[in-house]
Amino acid sequence: MNKSKISIIAAATLIALGATNAAAETEFKFGGYVKADVMFSDYSNGAPDSGNLSRQFYVPGTIYGTSGNGEQVVDFQARESRFNFKTSTDLDGHKLSGFIELDFMTHADGNERVSNSYSPRIRHAFVTYDNWTVGQTWTTFQNPGALPENLDFVGAAEGTPFVRQAQVRYTNGGFQFALENPETTVTPNGGGPNGNDRIVSGSGMIPDMVARYNFNTEGGMKFTVAGLARQLNVENANLDAQTMGYGVSVTGVVPVGDDDIKFAATAGDGMGRYMALNYANAGVIDANGDIETIMSYGGYVSYRHWWNDKWRSSVTASAFMADNDEALTGGRVNEESYSGYINLLYSPVKPLTVGVEFMYAENTKQNGDNGELSRLMFSVKYVL
Repeated sequence: MNKSKISIIAAATLIALGATNAAAETEFKFGGYVKADVMFSDYSNGAPDSGNLSRQFYVPGTIYGTSGNGEQVVDFQARESRFNFKTSTDLDGHKLSGFIELDFMTHADGNERVSNSYSPRIRHAFVTYDNWTVGQTWTTFQNPGALPENLDFVGAAEGTPFVRQAQVRYTNGGFQFALENPETTVTPNGGGPNGNDRIVSGSGMIPDMVARYNFNTEGGMKFTVAGLARQLNVENANLDAQTMGYGVSVTGVVPVGDDDIKFAATAGDGMGRYMALNYANAGVIDANGDIETIMSYGGYVSYRHWWNDKWRSSVTASAFMADNDEALTGGRVNEESYSGYINLLYSPVKPLTVGVEFMYAENTKQNGDNGELSRLMFSVKYVL
């Protein structure tokens, strides 16, 4: 992010708010990047329709394809481009800051026929005051600093916790504690009419709770250990069920000379949407209308090698498995997924990166049905 001071605007804004003493110590910073992608994709069961989420980036569980469609497609997009705005103010020894960031991913409110116009969406919107953070940002259960350097929007999607949501977080040194927005996703008994249906419920009064510890070693290694506890709650005209779920995640960045290894290992019972972009649900409704939690496991490892100060490559492997009870879920729910990536990136100058990446992914349902995706991706990224 470029850290450009706009002191005149800052002063005028704070004077208007009556905070003249803080005006000289406030910074306004704009940042973000422009990214253009070209993706050549081969779907084993037929490509999803244009605009489908899987055509924007790899989402485990969405690559089973559309019967009757062609298997090979090419997509051009600039939707990952983003911009953000941050303020930072020192107030009598207290640090106050705000941050908001938008991009154009996931929306289906545009098309590729004429203008490729897509609405911006909120990624982050939060305020921090000393040790407190309030607003929407990465879940405390996730460590974005350990994500591999891939061209795909998420990269290693199966193996990582990946959620942004509203929360209240307290940080003290390496410790972090958070109360976060709850949302329950469960599978109907037998999988529902379509065999892979999902019940989504925002009922209940107990927020998701996360505790995390970050620590570094003298050798430059960085690690996090995070724990998640949550209530699964479904209340509607037909169901009134509650149970508890949990998860544990360990991530790290390990320097290897000029190179590095990044990894994550996560396991839990009832994690659901916290892992693999909700590839599996947190639980399933049994014959009595109660929630039976689903155990799941995921992880990735990525090795990044610097060929010189301008060229680098990453090799990444990622996997996820859900321990479904097929007698309750049926056979059409997602069971396991894995993917692999290899890329070559070149930065002729620091803000600009061009690169090529090949990925292969396979998803398998409980009954053994599977879908495969092979994708060759070219990208140009300019950091503002």
